[in-house]
Amino acid sequence: MFPPLLSGSRSLTEVQQLSPAALAYLGDAVYELYIRNRYLLPPKRIERYHRQVVAQVRAESQARHLRSLQALLTDAELEILRRGRNAASGGPKRLAPEIYQQATSLETLLGYLYLTNPERLTQLLAQLELDAIPEE
Repeated sequence: MFPPLLSGSRSLTEVQQLSPAALAYLGDAVYELYIRNRYLLPPKRIERYHRQVVAQVRAESQARHLRSLQALLTDAELEILRRGRNAASGGPKRLAPEIYQQATSLETLLGYLYLTNPERLTQLLAQLELDAIPEE
């Protein structure tokens, strides 16, 4: 899914030095790129692309996706989730704090896997059941 050139060549030691917030920052971009790629075909107007992507990248959808993946995660991946959850603070007022924590946890895991194990990242992303957006 992600070409090696894009996944970077960071050592595990370097990656472990990154804060959960930094991993979530990267994971947010990885997740959005994945979602944009998934909805790219069939061709449609930009406005429709945007609506489809926004529906999937919002925190509520990310939290739902995290819950669907948790049974598939290794102990090490669950530890990354825990770190991401504990680092999540604040968040939008429209969200319950636990939803924001779950979304941040997912982003942290995706950022970590992007840097350390792109194959595993691809495996997990393939498990997501994305919402179909009805035609107008």
